[in-house]
Amino acid sequence: MKILNAEEIRSWDQYTIRHEPIAPVDLMERAAGKCVAWLEENGFEGHHLTVFCGKGNNGGDGLAIARLWATKKYPVIVYILDPVSIGSGHPGTTDFQTNLARLRQYHKVEIRFVQTAENFHEFEKNDIIIDALFGSGLNRELEGVTAQLVNHMNNSGCPIIAIDIPSGLYTDHSSKGNTIIRADHTLSFQCFKPAFMMAENAADIGEVHVLDIGLHPDFLNPGIGYELVDGPLIQTIYKPRNAFAHKGNFGHALLVAGSYGKMGATVLSAKACMRSGVGLLTCHIPNCGYDILQTCIPEAMLSMDINSAFSTSIISDSYHEDLTRYDSLGIGPGIGTATETGSMLRDILTTYRNQVVLDADALNIMASQKELLKLIPENSILTPHPKEFERLFGETADDFERLGLVQKKAKELNVIIVLKGHYSFIATPSGKGFFNSTGNAGMATAGSGDVLTGILTGLLAQGYPSTETAILGVYLHGMAGDIAARQLSKEAMLAGDIIDSLGKAFLLIRENSIKK
Repeated sequence: MKILNAEEIRSWDQYTIRHEPIAPVDLMERAAGKCVAWLEENGFEGHHLTVFCGKGNNGGDGLAIARLWATKKYPVIVYILDPVSIGSGHPGTTDFQTNLARLRQYHKVEIRFVQTAENFHEFEKNDIIIDALFGSGLNRELEGVTAQLVNHMNNSGCPIIAIDIPSGLYTDHSSKGNTIIRADHTLSFQCFKPAFMMAENAADIGEVHVLDIGLHPDFLNPGIGYELVDGPLIQTIYKPRNAFAHKGNFGHALLVAGSYGKMGATVLSAKACMRSGVGLLTCHIPNCGYDILQTCIPEAMLSMDINSAFSTSIISDSYHEDLTRYDSLGIGPGIGTATETGSMLRDILTTYRNQVVLDADALNIMASQKELLKLIPENSILTPHPKEFERLFGETADDFERLGLVQKKAKELNVIIVLKGHYSFIATPSGKGFFNSTGNAGMATAGSGDVLTGILTGLLAQGYPSTETAILGVYLHGMAGDIAARQLSKEAMLAGDIIDSLGKAFLLIRENSIKK
Protein backbone atom coordinates (compact mmCIF):
# COMPACT_ATOMS: atom_id res chain seq x y z
CA MET A 1 0.00 0.00 0.00
CA LYS A 2 1.20 3.51 -0.80
CA ILE A 3 1.67 6.32 1.72
CA LEU A 4 1.01 9.59 -0.09
CA ASN A 5 1.41 13.27 0.73
CA ALA A 6 -1.26 15.94 0.26
CA GLU A 7 -0.31 16.85 -3.32
CA GLU A 8 -0.12 13.20 -4.40
CA ILE A 9 -3.55 12.52 -2.88
CA ARG A 10 -5.04 15.54 -4.67
CA SER A 11 -3.52 14.36 -7.94
CA TRP A 12 -4.92 10.86 -7.44
CA ASP A 13 -8.40 12.31 -6.91
CA GLN A 14 -8.11 14.36 -10.09
CA TYR A 15 -6.77 11.39 -12.06
CA THR A 16 -9.76 9.30 -10.94
CA ILE A 17 -12.22 12.06 -11.83
CA ARG A 18 -10.75 12.26 -15.35
CA HIS A 19 -10.15 8.58 -16.09
CA GLU A 20 -13.01 6.70 -14.42
CA PRO A 21 -14.66 9.14 -15.21
CA ILE A 22 -16.69 10.35 -12.23
CA ALA A 23 -18.01 13.73 -11.09
CA PRO A 24 -16.22 15.11 -8.01
CA VAL A 25 -19.45 15.26 -6.01
CA ASP A 26 -20.16 11.61 -6.84
CA LEU A 27 -16.69 10.61 -5.64
CA MET A 28 -17.48 12.49 -2.44
CA GLU A 29 -20.76 10.57 -2.16
CA ARG A 30 -18.85 7.29 -2.53
CA ALA A 31 -16.45 8.29 0.25
CA ALA A 32 -19.32 9.31 2.54
CA GLY A 33 -21.04 5.98 1.92
CA LYS A 34 -17.90 4.13 2.97
CA CYS A 35 -17.75 6.18 6.18
CA VAL A 36 -21.38 5.45 7.02
CA ALA A 37 -20.84 1.73 6.37
CA TRP A 38 -17.81 1.79 8.67
CA LEU A 39 -19.82 3.49 11.43
CA GLU A 40 -22.56 0.87 11.20
CA GLU A 41 -20.09 -2.02 11.15
CA ASN A 42 -18.15 -0.77 14.18
CA GLY A 43 -20.79 -0.31 16.85
CA PHE A 44 -22.06 3.20 16.07
CA GLU A 45 -25.29 2.18 14.33
CA GLY A 46 -28.19 4.34 15.44
CA HIS A 47 -26.08 6.66 17.61
CA HIS A 48 -26.58 10.42 17.60
CA LEU A 49 -24.02 12.05 15.32
CA THR A 50 -22.87 15.62 15.85
CA VAL A 51 -21.16 16.55 12.59
CA PHE A 52 -18.81 19.55 12.44
CA CYS A 53 -18.10 20.79 8.93
CA GLY A 54 -15.82 23.37 7.41
CA LYS A 55 -16.70 24.87 4.05
CA GLY A 56 -14.18 22.96 1.99
CA ASN A 57 -14.46 19.50 0.47
CA ASN A 58 -13.83 17.84 3.83
CA GLY A 59 -16.91 19.68 5.06
CA GLY A 60 -18.73 18.41 1.98
CA ASP A 61 -17.85 14.87 3.07
CA GLY A 62 -19.35 15.64 6.48
CA LEU A 63 -22.58 16.97 4.97
CA ALA A 64 -22.94 13.86 2.81
CA ILE A 65 -22.35 11.63 5.84
CA ALA A 66 -25.02 13.53 7.79
CA ARG A 67 -27.57 13.14 4.98
CA LEU A 68 -26.88 9.41 4.52
CA TRP A 69 -27.12 8.93 8.30
CA ALA A 70 -30.47 10.76 8.41
CA THR A 71 -31.74 8.70 5.47
CA LYS A 72 -31.38 5.67 7.72
CA LYS A 73 -33.59 7.44 10.32
CA TYR A 74 -30.62 7.85 12.69
CA PRO A 75 -30.36 11.11 14.73
CA VAL A 76 -27.92 13.74 13.48
CA ILE A 77 -27.21 17.46 13.84
CA VAL A 78 -24.81 19.51 11.71
CA TYR A 79 -22.65 22.47 12.76
CA ILE A 80 -21.01 24.50 10.00
CA LEU A 81 -17.98 26.57 10.92
CA ASP A 82 -18.54 30.09 9.57
CA PRO A 83 -16.24 32.41 11.57
CA VAL A 84 -17.03 36.11 11.69
CA SER A 85 -13.27 36.78 11.76
CA ILE A 86 -12.80 35.54 8.18
CA GLY A 87 -16.05 36.88 6.81
CA SER A 88 -19.09 34.76 7.56
CA GLY A 89 -21.35 33.92 4.69
CA HIS A 90 -18.56 32.65 2.41
CA PRO A 91 -20.31 30.06 0.23
CA GLY A 92 -17.63 27.37 0.36
CA THR A 93 -16.43 25.08 -2.42
CA THR A 94 -18.75 23.98 -5.22
CA ASP A 95 -19.06 20.44 -3.88
CA PHE A 96 -19.69 21.74 -0.36
CA GLN A 97 -22.54 23.88 -1.72
CA THR A 98 -23.99 20.93 -3.64
CA ASN A 99 -24.01 18.74 -0.55
CA LEU A 100 -25.44 21.55 1.60
CA ALA A 101 -28.31 21.94 -0.90
CA ARG A 102 -28.92 18.18 -0.85
CA LEU A 103 -28.94 18.15 2.95
CA ARG A 104 -31.39 21.06 3.15
CA GLN A 105 -33.79 19.03 1.04
CA TYR A 106 -33.82 16.57 3.92
CA HIS A 107 -35.84 18.72 6.35
CA LYS A 108 -35.36 16.54 9.43
CA VAL A 109 -31.68 17.44 9.76
CA GLU A 110 -31.00 20.51 11.91
CA ILE A 111 -28.18 22.75 10.60
CA ARG A 112 -26.55 25.38 12.80
CA PHE A 113 -23.76 27.84 12.02
CA VAL A 114 -20.83 28.49 14.33
CA GLN A 115 -19.61 32.06 13.98
CA THR A 116 -18.26 32.78 17.47
CA ALA A 117 -17.66 30.86 20.71
CA GLU A 118 -21.14 31.95 21.81
CA ASN A 119 -22.50 29.44 19.27
CA PHE A 120 -20.81 26.49 20.98
CA HIS A 121 -23.21 23.99 22.52
CA GLU A 122 -22.96 21.46 25.33
CA PHE A 123 -22.53 17.85 24.26
CA GLU A 124 -24.69 14.97 25.40
CA LYS A 125 -22.74 12.05 26.86
CA ASN A 126 -23.92 9.72 24.06
CA ASP A 127 -22.96 12.04 21.20
CA ILE A 128 -20.56 10.79 18.55
CA ILE A 129 -18.57 13.70 17.11
CA ILE A 130 -17.71 13.65 13.41
CA ASP A 131 -14.78 15.93 12.59
CA ALA A 132 -15.10 17.17 9.00
CA LEU A 133 -13.67 20.64 9.51
CA PHE A 134 -10.45 20.45 7.48
CA GLY A 135 -8.95 17.75 5.28
CA SER A 136 -5.50 16.79 4.05
CA GLY A 137 -4.99 20.06 2.16
CA LEU A 138 -4.64 22.18 5.32
CA ASN A 139 -1.50 24.33 5.21
CA ARG A 140 -1.85 26.77 8.11
CA GLU A 141 -2.24 26.57 11.87
CA LEU A 142 -5.73 26.82 13.35
CA GLU A 143 -6.45 30.00 15.28
CA GLY A 144 -9.27 32.14 16.68
CA VAL A 145 -12.72 30.64 16.95
CA THR A 146 -11.59 27.66 14.86
CA ALA A 147 -8.96 26.67 17.42
CA GLN A 148 -11.45 27.34 20.22
CA LEU A 149 -13.97 25.03 18.57
CA VAL A 150 -11.41 22.24 18.22
CA ASN A 151 -10.51 22.57 21.92
CA HIS A 152 -14.22 22.53 22.78
CA MET A 153 -14.65 19.28 20.83
CA ASN A 154 -11.55 17.75 22.42
CA ASN A 155 -12.84 18.58 25.92
CA SER A 156 -16.29 17.10 25.30
CA GLY A 157 -15.46 13.62 26.54
CA CYS A 158 -17.30 12.22 23.51
CA PRO A 159 -15.77 9.82 20.97
CA ILE A 160 -14.37 11.75 18.01
CA ILE A 161 -14.14 10.27 14.52
CA ALA A 162 -12.03 12.28 12.09
CA ILE A 163 -12.85 12.13 8.39
CA ASP A 164 -9.73 11.73 6.22
CA ILE A 165 -7.38 13.36 8.78
CA PRO A 166 -7.85 15.05 12.17
CA SER A 167 -8.46 18.76 11.65
CA GLY A 168 -5.38 20.85 12.33
CA LEU A 169 -2.95 18.05 11.46
CA TYR A 170 -0.67 18.63 8.48
CA THR A 171 -0.37 15.68 6.12
CA ASP A 172 3.32 15.80 5.32
CA HIS A 173 5.13 18.11 7.72
CA SER A 174 5.25 18.62 11.47
CA SER A 175 2.27 19.97 13.39
CA LYS A 176 4.04 20.10 16.77
CA GLY A 177 2.54 22.78 19.01
CA ASN A 178 -0.56 23.25 16.85
CA THR A 179 -4.18 22.94 17.94
CA ILE A 180 -5.37 19.59 16.57
CA ILE A 181 -8.42 17.37 16.94
CA ARG A 182 -7.63 14.41 19.20
CA ALA A 183 -9.46 11.67 17.34
CA ASP A 184 -10.33 8.25 18.69
CA HIS A 185 -10.63 6.98 15.11
CA THR A 186 -9.44 8.39 11.81
CA LEU A 187 -11.16 7.24 8.61
CA SER A 188 -8.54 7.77 5.92
CA PHE A 189 -9.48 7.57 2.26
CA GLN A 190 -7.63 5.00 0.14
CA CYS A 191 -4.17 5.20 1.77
CA PHE A 192 -2.14 6.07 4.81
CA LYS A 193 -0.62 9.53 5.07
CA PRO A 194 2.89 10.38 6.31
CA ALA A 195 1.44 12.10 9.38
CA PHE A 196 -0.07 8.80 10.54
CA MET A 197 3.35 7.15 10.72
CA MET A 198 4.92 9.70 13.09
CA ALA A 199 5.15 9.12 16.83
CA GLU A 200 4.63 12.83 17.50
CA ASN A 201 1.05 12.52 16.18
CA ALA A 202 0.04 9.43 18.15
CA ALA A 203 -2.26 11.35 20.52
CA ASP A 204 -4.16 12.96 17.62
CA ILE A 205 -4.84 10.19 15.12
CA GLY A 206 -6.22 7.45 17.37
CA GLU A 207 -6.83 4.24 15.45
CA VAL A 208 -6.46 4.70 11.69
CA HIS A 209 -8.78 2.86 9.30
CA VAL A 210 -8.10 3.02 5.56
CA LEU A 211 -11.32 3.00 3.49
CA ASP A 212 -11.15 1.96 -0.14
CA ILE A 213 -13.14 4.56 -2.07
CA GLY A 214 -12.20 3.22 -5.49
CA LEU A 215 -9.55 5.71 -6.61
CA HIS A 216 -8.14 4.70 -10.00
CA PRO A 217 -5.28 2.17 -9.57
CA ASP A 218 -3.51 3.23 -12.77
CA PHE A 219 -2.39 6.44 -11.07
CA LEU A 220 0.07 4.58 -8.86
CA ASN A 221 3.60 3.79 -10.01
CA PRO A 222 6.76 2.55 -8.22
CA GLY A 223 8.25 6.03 -8.06
CA ILE A 224 5.42 7.71 -6.18
CA GLY A 225 5.16 8.03 -2.41
CA TYR A 226 6.41 5.85 0.40
CA GLU A 227 5.53 2.16 0.61
CA LEU A 228 3.77 0.46 3.50
CA VAL A 229 5.37 -2.95 4.04
CA ASP A 230 2.42 -5.34 4.05
CA GLY A 231 1.55 -8.90 3.06
CA PRO A 232 1.39 -8.35 -0.72
CA LEU A 233 4.82 -6.69 -0.76
CA ILE A 234 6.32 -9.47 1.36
CA GLN A 235 5.02 -12.08 -1.09
CA THR A 236 7.15 -10.50 -3.81
CA ILE A 237 10.27 -10.93 -1.63
CA TYR A 238 9.88 -14.21 0.27
CA LYS A 239 11.60 -17.22 -1.36
CA PRO A 240 10.23 -20.67 -0.37
CA ARG A 241 12.81 -23.43 -0.02
CA ASN A 242 13.62 -25.95 -2.70
CA ALA A 243 12.95 -29.54 -1.59
CA PHE A 244 16.52 -30.57 -2.55
CA ALA A 245 18.24 -27.75 -0.64
CA HIS A 246 20.99 -28.35 1.93
CA LYS A 247 22.54 -26.11 4.59
CA GLY A 248 25.18 -24.90 2.18
CA ASN A 249 22.44 -23.21 0.16
CA PHE A 250 21.50 -20.91 3.03
CA GLY A 251 24.77 -19.24 3.82
CA HIS A 252 27.27 -18.95 6.64
CA ALA A 253 26.82 -15.95 8.92
CA LEU A 254 29.23 -14.45 11.44
CA LEU A 255 27.97 -12.61 14.53
CA VAL A 256 30.43 -10.49 16.50
CA ALA A 257 28.65 -9.93 19.79
CA GLY A 258 28.82 -9.99 23.56
CA SER A 259 31.10 -8.95 26.41
CA TYR A 260 31.37 -9.73 30.11
CA GLY A 261 27.88 -9.27 31.61
CA LYS A 262 26.25 -8.89 28.17
CA MET A 263 26.45 -12.39 26.72
CA GLY A 264 22.65 -12.54 26.73
CA ALA A 265 22.67 -10.20 23.73
CA THR A 266 24.74 -12.77 21.84
CA VAL A 267 22.38 -15.59 22.79
CA LEU A 268 19.33 -13.65 21.59
CA SER A 269 20.95 -12.53 18.36
CA ALA A 270 22.36 -15.99 17.61
CA LYS A 271 19.04 -17.77 18.26
CA ALA A 272 17.22 -15.28 16.03
CA CYS A 273 19.82 -15.74 13.30
CA MET A 274 19.34 -19.52 13.36
CA ARG A 275 15.53 -19.15 13.42
CA SER A 276 15.74 -16.88 10.37
CA GLY A 277 16.88 -19.91 8.35
CA VAL A 278 20.64 -19.44 8.00
CA GLY A 279 22.55 -22.59 7.10
CA LEU A 280 25.57 -22.07 9.38
CA LEU A 281 26.34 -19.59 12.12
CA THR A 282 29.62 -18.71 13.82
CA CYS A 283 29.71 -16.35 16.80
CA HIS A 284 32.89 -14.43 17.60
CA ILE A 285 32.84 -13.85 21.36
CA PRO A 286 35.20 -13.19 24.29
CA ASN A 287 36.27 -16.22 26.32
CA CYS A 288 33.85 -15.43 29.15
CA GLY A 289 30.96 -16.48 26.90
CA TYR A 290 32.19 -19.96 25.90
CA ASP A 291 30.13 -22.03 28.38
CA ILE A 292 27.08 -19.80 27.94
CA LEU A 293 26.93 -20.08 24.15
CA GLN A 294 27.74 -23.79 24.04
CA THR A 295 24.94 -24.44 26.51
CA CYS A 296 22.29 -22.03 25.22
CA ILE A 297 22.69 -22.47 21.48
CA PRO A 298 24.60 -25.65 20.56
CA GLU A 299 23.66 -25.16 16.89
CA ALA A 300 26.13 -22.26 16.60
CA MET A 301 29.90 -22.58 16.16
CA LEU A 302 32.23 -20.37 18.18
CA SER A 303 35.22 -18.25 17.30
CA MET A 304 36.96 -17.26 20.53
CA ASP A 305 38.63 -13.92 21.05
CA ILE A 306 42.00 -13.76 22.81
CA ASN A 307 40.46 -11.48 25.46
CA SER A 308 38.32 -12.90 28.25
CA ALA A 309 35.98 -9.93 28.87
CA PHE A 310 35.38 -8.29 25.47
CA SER A 311 36.35 -8.81 21.87
CA THR A 312 39.51 -7.06 20.77
CA SER A 313 40.71 -8.67 17.56
CA ILE A 314 39.37 -10.76 14.76
CA ILE A 315 42.14 -9.86 12.30
CA SER A 316 45.70 -9.48 13.63
CA ASP A 317 49.21 -10.89 13.29
CA SER A 318 48.69 -13.29 16.19
CA TYR A 319 45.04 -14.21 15.46
CA HIS A 320 43.40 -14.41 12.09
CA GLU A 321 39.84 -15.21 11.13
CA ASP A 322 39.26 -15.65 7.41
CA LEU A 323 36.28 -13.33 6.94
CA THR A 324 35.92 -14.16 3.25
CA ARG A 325 34.23 -17.45 4.09
CA TYR A 326 31.24 -15.66 5.62
CA ASP A 327 28.27 -14.61 3.50
CA SER A 328 27.16 -11.98 6.01
CA LEU A 329 28.44 -10.38 9.17
CA GLY A 330 26.47 -8.82 12.02
CA ILE A 331 28.21 -6.80 14.70
CA GLY A 332 27.15 -4.82 17.74
CA PRO A 333 24.88 -6.58 20.25
CA GLY A 334 26.50 -6.35 23.67
CA ILE A 335 30.07 -5.80 22.44
CA GLY A 336 30.67 -2.70 24.59
CA THR A 337 32.60 0.37 23.56
CA ALA A 338 36.14 -0.39 24.76
CA THR A 339 38.96 1.17 22.75
CA GLU A 340 40.19 -2.27 21.67
CA THR A 341 36.69 -3.22 20.49
CA GLY A 342 36.56 -0.01 18.45
CA SER A 343 39.84 -0.97 16.80
CA MET A 344 38.40 -4.38 15.96
CA LEU A 345 35.38 -2.72 14.34
CA ARG A 346 37.69 -0.58 12.23
CA ASP A 347 39.64 -3.70 11.13
CA ILE A 348 36.43 -5.48 10.13
CA LEU A 349 35.10 -2.53 8.12
CA THR A 350 38.45 -2.16 6.38
CA THR A 351 38.77 -5.86 5.50
CA TYR A 352 35.28 -7.30 5.01
CA ARG A 353 33.71 -6.15 1.76
CA ASN A 354 30.36 -7.94 1.84
CA GLN A 355 27.39 -6.23 3.43
CA VAL A 356 27.38 -5.99 7.23
CA VAL A 357 24.60 -5.44 9.77
CA LEU A 358 25.55 -2.76 12.30
CA ASP A 359 23.61 -2.31 15.53
CA ALA A 360 23.83 -1.28 19.19
CA ASP A 361 27.39 -0.74 20.43
CA ALA A 362 28.79 -0.86 16.90
CA LEU A 363 26.71 2.25 16.20
CA ASN A 364 27.75 3.82 19.49
CA ILE A 365 31.43 3.33 18.61
CA MET A 366 30.82 4.89 15.20
CA ALA A 367 29.04 7.84 16.83
CA SER A 368 32.28 8.67 18.66
CA GLN A 369 34.48 7.91 15.62
CA LYS A 370 32.53 9.41 12.72
CA GLU A 371 35.29 8.61 10.24
CA LEU A 372 34.24 4.94 10.49
CA LEU A 373 31.02 5.78 8.63
CA LYS A 374 33.05 6.16 5.43
CA LEU A 375 34.37 2.61 5.79
CA ILE A 376 30.98 0.88 5.83
CA PRO A 377 30.63 -1.50 2.84
CA GLU A 378 27.98 -0.32 0.39
CA ASN A 379 24.45 -1.70 0.85
CA SER A 380 25.16 -2.58 4.47
CA ILE A 381 22.30 -2.29 6.98
CA LEU A 382 22.31 0.03 10.02
CA THR A 383 19.56 -0.43 12.63
CA PRO A 384 19.56 2.54 15.04
CA HIS A 385 16.80 3.43 17.45
CA PRO A 386 16.06 7.20 17.58
CA LYS A 387 18.68 8.00 20.25
CA GLU A 388 21.38 6.02 18.43
CA PHE A 389 20.43 7.79 15.21
CA GLU A 390 20.73 11.13 16.96
CA ARG A 391 24.19 10.27 18.27
CA LEU A 392 25.27 9.23 14.77
CA PHE A 393 23.81 12.03 12.68
CA GLY A 394 22.69 14.84 14.99
CA GLU A 395 19.52 16.17 16.58
CA THR A 396 16.39 17.03 14.63
CA ALA A 397 13.49 19.29 15.56
CA ASP A 398 10.71 16.82 14.81
CA ASP A 399 9.87 13.43 13.30
CA PHE A 400 9.55 14.81 9.76
CA GLU A 401 12.96 16.46 9.89
CA ARG A 402 14.45 13.18 11.13
CA LEU A 403 12.73 11.33 8.28
CA GLY A 404 14.40 13.66 5.80
CA LEU A 405 17.78 13.22 7.47
CA VAL A 406 17.63 9.41 7.48
CA GLN A 407 16.87 9.42 3.74
CA LYS A 408 19.72 11.86 3.12
CA LYS A 409 22.22 9.72 5.08
CA ALA A 410 21.14 6.47 3.40
CA LYS A 411 21.86 7.99 0.01
CA GLU A 412 25.05 9.74 1.13
CA LEU A 413 26.58 6.59 2.70
CA ASN A 414 25.04 4.19 0.15
CA VAL A 415 23.54 2.06 2.92
CA ILE A 416 20.15 0.91 4.16
CA ILE A 417 19.10 2.53 7.43
CA VAL A 418 16.36 0.95 9.54
CA LEU A 419 15.13 3.64 11.93
CA LYS A 420 13.40 1.57 14.59
CA GLY A 421 10.05 2.57 16.04
CA HIS A 422 6.34 1.72 15.95
CA TYR A 423 6.35 2.06 12.17
CA SER A 424 10.04 1.32 11.60
CA PHE A 425 11.27 3.29 8.58
CA ILE A 426 13.59 1.69 6.03
CA ALA A 427 15.59 4.23 4.02
CA THR A 428 17.43 3.04 0.91
CA PRO A 429 20.26 4.54 -1.20
CA SER A 430 17.87 4.90 -4.14
CA GLY A 431 15.68 7.28 -2.17
CA LYS A 432 12.82 4.82 -1.75
CA GLY A 433 11.36 4.66 1.74
CA PHE A 434 9.32 1.94 3.45
CA PHE A 435 7.26 2.05 6.63
CA ASN A 436 6.75 -1.31 8.34
CA SER A 437 3.21 -2.33 9.26
CA THR A 438 3.86 -5.03 11.88
CA GLY A 439 4.92 -4.85 15.52
CA ASN A 440 3.55 -3.51 18.79
CA ALA A 441 4.47 -1.80 22.05
CA GLY A 442 5.23 -5.15 23.71
CA MET A 443 8.43 -5.24 21.66
CA ALA A 444 9.74 -2.23 23.57
CA THR A 445 11.76 -4.53 25.79
CA ALA A 446 15.43 -5.31 26.37
CA GLY A 447 16.95 -7.49 23.66
CA SER A 448 14.36 -6.86 20.96
CA GLY A 449 16.94 -5.05 18.82
CA ASP A 450 19.42 -7.91 19.26
CA VAL A 451 16.78 -10.25 17.84
CA LEU A 452 16.36 -8.03 14.78
CA THR A 453 20.13 -7.98 14.21
CA GLY A 454 20.18 -11.78 14.18
CA ILE A 455 17.27 -12.02 11.76
CA LEU A 456 18.81 -9.53 9.33
CA THR A 457 22.23 -11.19 9.47
CA GLY A 458 20.65 -14.58 8.76
CA LEU A 459 18.54 -13.37 5.83
CA LEU A 460 21.49 -11.54 4.31
CA ALA A 461 23.57 -14.75 4.45
CA GLN A 462 20.80 -16.60 2.61
CA GLY A 463 21.21 -14.39 -0.43
CA TYR A 464 18.43 -11.86 -0.01
CA PRO A 465 19.54 -8.47 -1.39
CA SER A 466 20.11 -5.84 1.29
CA THR A 467 16.93 -3.81 0.75
CA GLU A 468 14.80 -6.94 0.60
CA THR A 469 16.59 -8.28 3.68
CA ALA A 470 15.66 -5.15 5.61
CA ILE A 471 12.04 -5.18 4.43
CA LEU A 472 11.47 -8.89 5.08
CA GLY A 473 13.48 -8.94 8.32
CA VAL A 474 11.73 -6.00 9.93
CA TYR A 475 8.33 -7.35 8.86
CA LEU A 476 9.12 -10.83 10.26
CA HIS A 477 10.40 -9.33 13.50
CA GLY A 478 7.19 -7.34 13.94
CA MET A 479 4.90 -10.19 12.91
CA ALA A 480 6.56 -12.53 15.42
CA GLY A 481 6.08 -9.80 18.03
CA ASP A 482 2.39 -9.55 17.15
CA ILE A 483 1.97 -13.31 17.50
CA ALA A 484 3.74 -13.25 20.88
CA ALA A 485 1.61 -10.33 22.10
CA ARG A 486 -1.62 -12.16 21.25
CA GLN A 487 -0.45 -15.15 23.26
CA LEU A 488 1.21 -13.41 26.21
CA SER A 489 0.05 -9.76 26.28
CA LYS A 490 2.23 -6.78 25.43
CA GLU A 491 3.16 -6.26 29.05
CA ALA A 492 4.50 -9.79 29.63
CA MET A 493 6.50 -10.14 26.42
CA LEU A 494 10.24 -10.81 26.44
CA ALA A 495 12.63 -10.58 23.51
CA GLY A 496 12.96 -14.37 23.55
CA ASP A 497 9.21 -14.64 22.91
CA ILE A 498 9.77 -12.91 19.56
CA ILE A 499 12.29 -15.61 18.63
CA ASP A 500 9.90 -18.35 19.75
CA SER A 501 7.21 -16.92 17.45
CA LEU A 502 9.38 -16.63 14.32
CA GLY A 503 8.36 -20.10 13.15
CA LYS A 504 4.67 -19.19 13.21
CA ALA A 505 5.44 -15.96 11.37
CA PHE A 506 7.22 -17.89 8.61
CA LEU A 507 4.29 -20.32 8.41
CA LEU A 508 1.83 -17.45 7.91
CA ILE A 509 3.98 -15.95 5.16
CA ARG A 510 4.36 -19.34 3.50
CA GLU A 511 0.60 -20.05 3.69
CA ASN A 512 -0.14 -16.72 2.03
CA SER A 513 2.48 -17.51 -0.62
CA ILE A 514 0.78 -20.82 -1.41
CA LYS A 515 -2.66 -19.16 -1.62
CA LYS A 516 -1.24 -16.63 -4.04
